[in-house]
Amino acid sequence: MKKILTVLGARPQFIKASVVSSEIARHPGLTEVVVHTGQHFDNNMSEIFFQELGMSPPMHQLDIHGGSHGEMTGRMLVEVERVIKTESPDVVLVYGDTNSTLAGTLAACKLHVPVAHVEAGLRSFNMRMPEEVNRILTDRVSDWLFTPTDSATRNLLGEGTKPERIIQVGDVMYDVALHHGARVMEEGGILARLNMMPKYYILATIHRAENTDDPQRLRNIINALSQIASELMPIVWPLHPRTRQTLRNEGLLDHLSKTVVLIDPVGYLDMVQLEKYAALVMTDSGGVQKEAFFHKVPCVTLRDETEWVELVEAGWNHLVSPYHISDLLRIVQKALQSRPEPVTPYGTGQAAAAIASALVG
Repeated sequence: MKKILTVLGARPQFIKASVVSSEIARHPGLTEVVVHTGQHFDNNMSEIFFQELGMSPPMHQLDIHGGSHGEMTGRMLVEVERVIKTESPDVVLVYGDTNSTLAGTLAACKLHVPVAHVEAGLRSFNMRMPEEVNRILTDRVSDWLFTPTDSATRNLLGEGTKPERIIQVGDVMYDVALHHGARVMEEGGILARLNMMPKYYILATIHRAENTDDPQRLRNIINALSQIASELMPIVWPLHPRTRQTLRNEGLLDHLSKTVVLIDPVGYLDMVQLEKYAALVMTDSGGVQKEAFFHKVPCVTLRDETEWVELVEAGWNHLVSPYHISDLLRIVQKALQSRPEPVTPYGTGQAAAAIASALVG
């Protein structure tokens, strides 16, 4: 029996892990222990969240959140190392590019435990992003590199990675969208509670520090959202607590609340419904860009670059820097009228099964 120790910390990682953990459970040769670092700590990471995903609560809760990147990662490294010594796993499995990802990877490497990295090979080519540093370091020392796309595989090969370490499986988020998206209909749910008409509202999610910590970018985004909501269609924004506090500190919250529907962070299935039935998604999230595509909804990404270049090339994702409000408004209009080409860059929806099979071997 091979023991997999899965290290998770951010809400999107649990969503991705839900389908992989389900496949691991199907294999008689695998057992899994899940560690929650606590990196994302809010009421929406409660028992109901795991019930919605069909997951058992994590066996180890480290409750590490807050502080600088270095402080958070260091504390996680200490505690994850302790768990690895206690559990003696055969493999440490990590997802994506968070501080939890890097801490799990470093702890495993220093204890000579093999590492498997889901979503390997993604690159923004912006080393100012902490996520870029985390993913590059994780890829460098991982034994299994599970890539989601052709471009991710090419990135690793271009960096000199041995081909035998790379396994292109497709994107686990596509598995998630197929599984959980089928459970959500347009009737009832949060759309009914907000009195929103399907396909006649825009979903916004903005939380990255590059936008919320830059006063000019943030003010441009707020002004654009207010104008769009007043002139085009309603905007729903599940507001991250840190973003809400930033808006309050900048004196922007009251102005925004007069035009945009601001709500607290929502449960997983509510978020799927908001994404699936939006006319457009505006986001700076890496995961939400793809989720919009999986539900066949056009997306405007408020960043200077994106890891998901194939969606930009196909016309599903429209990349715009929020330094110029006129550009932002023009791109939103363009995206609403777009007719993207059909593409299938993320596999067949069988990524989780391929990962579990590779780990058995």
